[in-house]
Amino acid sequence: MEFGIAMPTDAESWRVAERAEALGFRTAWFYDTQMLSADCFVAMGAAAMKTSRIRLGTGVLIPSNRIAAVTANAFATLNKLAPGRVDMGLGTGFTGRRAMGLGAMPLKDFSEYIRVMLALLRGETVETQVEGERRKIRLLNPELGLIDTQTPMRLHLAAAGPRARALTARLGAGWINFFSDVPAAVAMLGEMRAAWEAAGQAAPLEATAFVLGCVLQDGEPHDSERAVAQAGPRAAVLLHRAADEVLSGLPNISPVPESCRAAVEGYVALARGFEPKDAPWLENHRGHLMFVKPEERPFVTGEMIRISSFTATEAELKRRIGDLRDAGYTEFTVQIVPGQEAAIEDWGRIMRAFR
Repeated sequence: MEFGIAMPTDAESWRVAERAEALGFRTAWFYDTQMLSADCFVAMGAAAMKTSRIRLGTGVLIPSNRIAAVTANAFATLNKLAPGRVDMGLGTGFTGRRAMGLGAMPLKDFSEYIRVMLALLRGETVETQVEGERRKIRLLNPELGLIDTQTPMRLHLAAAGPRARALTARLGAGWINFFSDVPAAVAMLGEMRAAWEAAGQAAPLEATAFVLGCVLQDGEPHDSERAVAQAGPRAAVLLHRAADEVLSGLPNISPVPESCRAAVEGYVALARGFEPKDAPWLENHRGHLMFVKPEERPFVTGEMIRISSFTATEAELKRRIGDLRDAGYTEFTVQIVPGQEAAIEDWGRIMRAFR
């Protein structure tokens, strides 16, 4: 099993990527969340110039936020700076769209976007919708060498539902799975593998596990200051999803565990007072996957952190990751929270146990 890191993008994320490379991580994934963090392609370009081995991926890019031609050009530009090291991670959108009060983009539009992007990268002339009309487009000057469309780049899709998994399988793409519970993750991998086989794919499935967490010291509680800083943002996702459902009518695919129900209901009651009233998502998603806001801190409990993240002692984490490896996950990726960059050393120590 390989290991990767993910991060809410900072203009200087190259510093974390550089350290990750030195420690032996395979991939650095950069979040594409324009309303919350820095531009991923600018930061990945800087990381490409500061590293030589680590793979650089979008984790994940949201198609609705840029047209396909812009994305194809951006990937090809990055590919010239880091040839053979680019992972094109795409998803229908959660964080980057919920921050604008939007749900996931339709899978039909997602599939069409990927079709156009990949065709452009293959040098094809492709017909697509531009400002309401059908237009034929092509990357016109690849022979000048300003970009690299020749060196292969790997496509990965964040696919939670059966239709999205089927699309992933048809395209032969890598699969990205965000989760917190190992048995559920193993079951989802089984479903993804079934879709992979049904699509007739002969190559092995590449499956990347995405998590947040904290490596606890012996006796350290799940709600220690350090654990809240590193894993609390993942626990807060339960709060944000519940508030989105009540205030914006957006679906909540994370059932509220009974042990956390009182905390979640308390947060939702608080969220009913968020301003402006016609855009509660602005306050609800501030700090999403980055930090725990002071007003939500009373609702981020140790129990919530325990069940929603990979927060445990080193021995327990090794056991959980080993279970994922044995099930067939090929990469374990953990998010490094802004301001908690030193946590990469803890995860590097765990990674070395699997070498």
